[in-house]
Amino acid sequence: MVQSKTTPRRSARASPRVSSTRSTPRAKTSTTLKQSTTPTSTRSGRSVKPTTSSPYFPKAQTKPNTGQRQAKSRKEARGTAGARSRQVNDESDDEFDSATGLTESEPPSSTDDSDSEDAFDPSSDEGFEEYDEEVVQADGSDVDSDFLDEEENEKKGKKRKSVGGGGGGTKKVKEENGPGKVKRDSGKGGHGIEGYENEDDDSEIELEDGQEIAGRIYPAPKTGQVPPGRISKNTFNYQRNLQIPERNDRDWFRSHEPAFRQAEKEWQAFVGLIQSKLHEVDDEIPHLPPRDIIHRFYRDVRFSSDKTPYKRNFSMSTSRGGRKGVFACYHISICPNGKSIMAGGLWQPGKDELASIRSHLLADPQRFRDVIENEEFVKVFGEAKEKKGKRQNVFGHDDALKVAPKGVEKGHKDIDLLKLRSVAVLHHFTDEEVLHEKFQDAVKEVARVLVPFVRMLNDFLARTPDGGNGNDTDEAGDEADQGED
Repeated sequence: MVQSKTTPRRSARASPRVSSTRSTPRAKTSTTLKQSTTPTSTRSGRSVKPTTSSPYFPKAQTKPNTGQRQAKSRKEARGTAGARSRQVNDESDDEFDSATGLTESEPPSSTDDSDSEDAFDPSSDEGFEEYDEEVVQADGSDVDSDFLDEEENEKKGKKRKSVGGGGGGTKKVKEENGPGKVKRDSGKGGHGIEGYENEDDDSEIELEDGQEIAGRIYPAPKTGQVPPGRISKNTFNYQRNLQIPERNDRDWFRSHEPAFRQAEKEWQAFVGLIQSKLHEVDDEIPHLPPRDIIHRFYRDVRFSSDKTPYKRNFSMSTSRGGRKGVFACYHISICPNGKSIMAGGLWQPGKDELASIRSHLLADPQRFRDVIENEEFVKVFGEAKEKKGKRQNVFGHDDALKVAPKGVEKGHKDIDLLKLRSVAVLHHFTDEEVLHEKFQDAVKEVARVLVPFVRMLNDFLARTPDGGNGNDTDEAGDEADQGED
């Protein structure tokens, strides 16, 4: 073995052979030791020059070489844990004990707080950071390690794929091999939905040094815009995506949020204008801010086996008391594939409200039948007859009672009405009708047919079967109590 030549230098550690008289601990000094720039030999036969310090990058962790590991183990064995805080005597500079018995030179540790400018080696397989070193050729000429890194990166030329692509907005793919291109695979096809076909295509994304991919945000459609108050095909295309279970999740929603915001704004404009149409046919309907009568877009999945977080439709409800309350309401919902509806009435009313409706049906069922059997009403909402397995008019709801309610005979002549729990009707719109510029007029026409039905139910809730209101009995009782006093 060829013994390398060492250059006298000032070591940052005390020699383990220094006598006790010379190794007396002294107070720390603020003097910074100068780092040796003398090239040292390596096992490969090349000389390595220690890197200079740089104040521009944070301090990186270095990978210890063999001599440093041996010195550390020897240091722990001899109990010299406090050797770093001691000042080295000038006379012990040339003494250094090697684990093999030979004198080896190793790069001195710098006491400067600044670090190497190239603090990270991208080709490291260990996963931790190293200091880059300037390589000195055998003839003494210096070669900058930056050129070696560039050559290695050019030879590798790797292309990385991002996970999630078009479907995810939270999965991150970090750039590990420096600047380059990342090939993106969406992973989820467009499913034949107009405006979403390009999600099938793979594309290469130019990345600069230090950049990473955190998912893709798809812009909102720039074509197919409609004036305020109309529903565009873009809204239906977005809702069709939510009908696909793989896309009805938070990752896909985040990556397509611009399209959702565009559809939401379009729906709010429609709701703001349709209230004027409803007020023209029913003056009991107040004008309210759209946000007060629009239903939330997020589903309540606490008690549902379907855990998809988003609804597939946009909907609103309004009545003489607004969206909430006990009064009969007008309900509008838009959804592609012929699932858009307009409904009216009471859906699963409370116990007291249902008891009031049944009492009116027992006292005077003919008024109710006259409304639901009206020729125009039947044309819009269907025949007023109960048909098994078919929903039409007020009949066919899933929550209807199978037997007569308590206190009512099984053979009552109006048992079909008394078994109702939800007293509501609905009308379906085709996709073409919803996208038509006259859709608001079509909604207004259906609402006009609904007005007698809605007002009748409100009368059932506000008045007793004898023609008085719910407060008449209380007022009469108060007057009786005053007379007795």
